[in-house]
Amino acid sequence: VGNTRRPLSLALLLCCSPLKALYPSPEEGWQIYSSAQGADGKCICTVVAPAQNMCNRDPRSRQLRQLMEKVQNISQSMEVLNLRTNRDLQYVKETEGLMKVVDGRLKVASDNPRSLNPKGFQDLKDKLGELLRRLPVLEQYKSDTKMILHLREEVRNLSLVLMAIQEEMGAYDYEELRQRVLLLETRLHSCMQKLGCGKLTGVSNPITVRASGSRFGSWMTDTMIPSSDNRVWSMDGYLKGRRVLEYRTMSDFMKGQNFVQHLLPHPWAGTGHVVYNGSLYYNKHQSNIIIKYHFRSRSVLVQRSLSGAGCNNTFPYSWGGSSDIDLMADENGLWAVYTTIPKAGNIVIGRLEPQTLEVLQTWDTGFPKRSAGESFMICSTLYVTNSHLAGAKIYFAYYTNTSSYEYTDIPFHNQYSHISMMDYNPRERVLYTWNNGHQVLYNVTLFQVIKTSGD
Repeated sequence: VGNTRRPLSLALLLCCSPLKALYPSPEEGWQIYSSAQGADGKCICTVVAPAQNMCNRDPRSRQLRQLMEKVQNISQSMEVLNLRTNRDLQYVKETEGLMKVVDGRLKVASDNPRSLNPKGFQDLKDKLGELLRRLPVLEQYKSDTKMILHLREEVRNLSLVLMAIQEEMGAYDYEELRQRVLLLETRLHSCMQKLGCGKLTGVSNPITVRASGSRFGSWMTDTMIPSSDNRVWSMDGYLKGRRVLEYRTMSDFMKGQNFVQHLLPHPWAGTGHVVYNGSLYYNKHQSNIIIKYHFRSRSVLVQRSLSGAGCNNTFPYSWGGSSDIDLMADENGLWAVYTTIPKAGNIVIGRLEPQTLEVLQTWDTGFPKRSAGESFMICSTLYVTNSHLAGAKIYFAYYTNTSSYEYTDIPFHNQYSHISMMDYNPRERVLYTWNNGHQVLYNVTLFQVIKTSGD
């Protein structure tokens, strides 16, 4: 702020999501929407962080990738042609010699028909038959000739396009530029991740990742593993299910390929499951028992009863589905959202110890659980929707840090009109939802104040 020596404080409005690179949108990069000076003289700015891999959305980048794919395809085709040509060349040479022999014998027979005895006739017939068997090789050569003409045209077109791009972009090495941009984006994203917690102020339009499974279910990524691990887990249904599908990447999940199956030793209830640090935490069917299932060892590490928690559709969300106990994770750990009879059906937040599943602390929110559509934790704050149907909005927030609450009015588009699972992933800063058989993501906008070292 000019030459003042005052300590500065930036209020950052962050739209955070590394997954947005998978689902391009017309959004711009890092932007400062506005800036102002607060009453205390501090600079206040509104900033939106970009999706990663902005360079990938550059039309020239897409064009270059397509060109690279074409070049690769042409190279592979040329290699196949080369192998086939080397193999068939010997046939052609042998065919040439055979045709000369047949041609000579036919000339002799034509000049002197009596010279063609039965043995010579049979020999000539055999050689003609051998020639006929070589016709497919000649047909392949005709096909290869057409392919060569096609490849020649492709190479000519590629040369023209590459020349035009080179004129436009200059003589810079594209791959080097791309790597530099990716490195910069990684550093920017790392900076964004260090900005910490904030208050939810907005939810983006829905991003439909896939349509699969039944009307009810849950899907998630791990909230604690390194960003290089992109596995996705899917659990279809809300009652007595035991089959968990583990996909290698988000892309594989979108295509429904490259997955392994885990068969749980105990069936689940509801859709309030969470994957946290390599383990699945879920509510055991017809009980208030929480189970921690370790994926790598395929075994139950611990199970514990959530004391007094209602179960088996005693205190579900408004959509039912045995959603009495909802497990979730955020930046500050593992949580259970449930209720009890002594709390008159109001939502209770329990903070869990991940190793033992012991309840470390609880909060009574005073909000009736049956009136909630779904809920999720962000930065130790519980956000509750007022419905699971169309027209739902984020209606209530409970702050565990201050044991206080407020009513909110944060709209979001419930595209498929029936949400049966809604959970926040702090590693990716997105909301995962299961909406009427569709797996949908929402980016979130968090408001937070970041202070400089001099403040």
